[in-house]
Amino acid sequence: MSDISRLKSRTRADYRYILEYRTRWSDNDMYDHMNNSIYNFLYDSVINTYLMENCGLHPPSSPQYGMVVHSHNDYFASISFPACAELALRVNRIGNSSVAYEIALFEKGHDAVRSVGEFVQVFVDRETGRPNAKGMNPELRRGLENLLVNREASKL
Repeated sequence: MSDISRLKSRTRADYRYILEYRTRWSDNDMYDHMNNSIYNFLYDSVINTYLMENCGLHPPSSPQYGMVVHSHNDYFASISFPACAELALRVNRIGNSSVAYEIALFEKGHDAVRSVGEFVQVFVDRETGRPNAKGMNPELRRGLENLLVNREASKL
């Protein structure tokens, strides 16, 4: 099965965390579907919501924070206002200071995945802007490991 076919076959059960998002009129573009820039906004939001709720992240003051170093998205079907989106999150790999997330967007009430994206973050120290030689802090790592789907692929 190709990578795209594998992504297109994703279901909500493939993910460990789901966040609901009510689309807004302003999310639509002139083609009457959600603008591609909104997907990145939503992916960033589901990741940071999870980090704040489950990993002890406090964006203004945490000693470490995640910098996005890579992102991409594969679109399969559109979604538009007034639909309710369900953002599904999992972790595919964890390294010493980095994590690769996979995010799927579903439309509430529909089974087929609408898009699947990837974000890679490197956690850096607030004071230096560089990764810590000891890696990410233990509370952060434990929270991310709860979303990890393949323990063998846990090194970036």
